[in-house]
Amino acid sequence: MNKLEKNQNYTNETFENIKHIDENGVEYWLARELKNVLDYKEWRKFENVINKAKEACENSAISSIEHFVHVDKLSKRANNAEVSIRDYKLTRYACYLIAQNGDSRKKVIALAQTYFAIQTRKQEISEKEYSMLTEDEKRFYQRDLTRKGNYSLNQTAKKSGVKNFDKFHNAGYKGLYNGESADDIAKRKGLRYREDILDNMGSDELIANLFRISQTEQRLKRDNVKTEKKACDTHNKIGKIVRKAIKEAGRNYARRFTNS
Repeated sequence: MNKLEKNQNYTNETFENIKHIDENGVEYWLARELKNVLDYKEWRKFENVINKAKEACENSAISSIEHFVHVDKLSKRANNAEVSIRDYKLTRYACYLIAQNGDSRKKVIALAQTYFAIQTRKQEISEKEYSMLTEDEKRFYQRDLTRKGNYSLNQTAKKSGVKNFDKFHNAGYKGLYNGESADDIAKRKGLRYREDILDNMGSDELIANLFRISQTEQRLKRDNVKTEKKACDTHNKIGKIVRKAIKEAGRNYARRFTNS
């Protein structure tokens, strides 16, 4: 393991942070940004991996042109001269193929393989398929759902009068976690400053939070909530309801992730 990997705390956010969305709402990654995240020092070596990934794409009877889109950009040299350099706009599937053809001994490559494998799967998977996933795969799958759920909840909360989103989300956490705020949960988990608590949850804990998120959004819409106070109270109430349901399912189960 190299020096960079020893000091880097890789999570699925590592790849989400370099994701772009075009004017049509389509997501993509830039190869040169992915190259840096995957710890390739030389573009030449990374482009070799891209070429292998493109070949794998074609061998699967899928057109690589649609997943590896050539883009040219200007880059300044030391003398301020501008030269055109090659880059690629990559789909999620292209990123998956690149990860599959990368050096799996690298921690970040192994993580990328798992992350993009889950993300390229269909949004809804069967119960049988889900049960066959590893815990890491389940965690990535549920994390993606909670991210999308939070985005949708934020849109609804905004329409419900919420302006202080930290306060709103903490109301939900306090309901589910017996009075703990997001900061309290982070400290209990021993996380560093600004680490996302959702990135440090197991699949069961993420499922509980996803249920809290979805039920809160439904309640805000159903009750036509229009004030921030009412929205926060609703979020806190739903959190408590979910917590109660978890405790009724079994005290040992609840203790896996809540502050009993």
